[in-house]
Amino acid sequence: MSKDGRAGRNQQVQRARYATAVVFCAHGAVTGSFATRVPWIQEHASVSAGQLGLALAFPAIGASLAMPLASSVIHRFGTRTALRGLLALCTMVLVLPSLAPNLVTLCAALFVSGVAGGMSDVAMNAQGVEVERRLGRSIMSGLHGMWSVGTLLGSAGGTLAAHLGADARLHHALAGAVLTVTGVIACHWVLDLHPAQAEEAPPRFALPPRSALVIGAVGFCAVFAEGAGLDWSAIYLRDVLGTSAGLAAASTTGFTLTMAVARIAGDAAVNRFGAVRTVRGGGVLAAFGGFLVVIAPHPAVAMSGFALMGLGIAVVVPLAFAAAGRSGARPSQAIAGVATIMYTSGLVAPSAVGSIAQATSLVVSFGLVTVLACGLALGASVLRPREAPPAEAPAREPVTTGPRS
Repeated sequence: MSKDGRAGRNQQVQRARYATAVVFCAHGAVTGSFATRVPWIQEHASVSAGQLGLALAFPAIGASLAMPLASSVIHRFGTRTALRGLLALCTMVLVLPSLAPNLVTLCAALFVSGVAGGMSDVAMNAQGVEVERRLGRSIMSGLHGMWSVGTLLGSAGGTLAAHLGADARLHHALAGAVLTVTGVIACHWVLDLHPAQAEEAPPRFALPPRSALVIGAVGFCAVFAEGAGLDWSAIYLRDVLGTSAGLAAASTTGFTLTMAVARIAGDAAVNRFGAVRTVRGGGVLAAFGGFLVVIAPHPAVAMSGFALMGLGIAVVVPLAFAAAGRSGARPSQAIAGVATIMYTSGLVAPSAVGSIAQATSLVVSFGLVTVLACGLALGASVLRPREAPPAEAPAREPVTTGPRS
């Protein structure tokens, strides 16, 4: 390849990196926009707290069932078209839950949202893995950091809309429209990968490959700890340590912020120390944080523990996706498998923590979380990068030379 051709290819990959970051941000903004209007949606649909809890399980159910289909969609349409369509569907269905007038329609709307969000999650992570492979350095943690930034931006917009008393249907329609346009424009510059003509199409519903199961187990531990920290940290401080509602909420905010900051800065750690050492160190931090939570005699100690947990688990999910993308001949299928396992963990974690707490105590629940965090340190070696192909070697799937509408 000539010097000019190599420079052009490098510019294309850099454009794809920034475009993929915007995609992650838009996807996260959907989550943040929805989460802040859940009280409005609950009131509009006239559902109780228990019924709302049931409905909120449906996004994870929809995502877990639909993710194995993503590999087939990507193979058929190519990564750019698949990502553009799936992300647009994800952003447009943001408005559906706010339109639901009762429990049944709310469950259906959230199921559809989970399907769209889960499949677009697989597509954008497959894109990120390929960009990372071509750049030859870690970027997945930063991309997931941009997802967290998007969540914070969506939450800020939702908080403002709620403060102004805006109807969530109008808020989500406008937010969905802006995010759809943003995503479609960003997808113009992502890599356009297509399977080789001789490559056999994956099954329409592909079970996770064996390589994804071990990687997914490590991701399961991280997502379980994340779900427990997000959903139960405030309750832990209120019920176990007797803090005020405001201080309890601050613990959740601190947990979220440490995760976002750690993900944005995580690529530097991975590029310097490697994926295995980074995750192993993160597992030790998360386990120590869980230990502090369990033994905490004072709210400040527990809050420090939750912050350390967020810091320790932050990079595991993006590195699990990256490892899955390198684990076989069909990256999107492996990524879908790992994503399915991790979404299942996110579905199981809140109810598991609650069930254990009901039978014993929240302290025992977070003792389990601490044990799972130890699993990150023990299982980190499965995220070891495989040897990448030479820079001049053709990709597993050919790519066009420029953006295509």
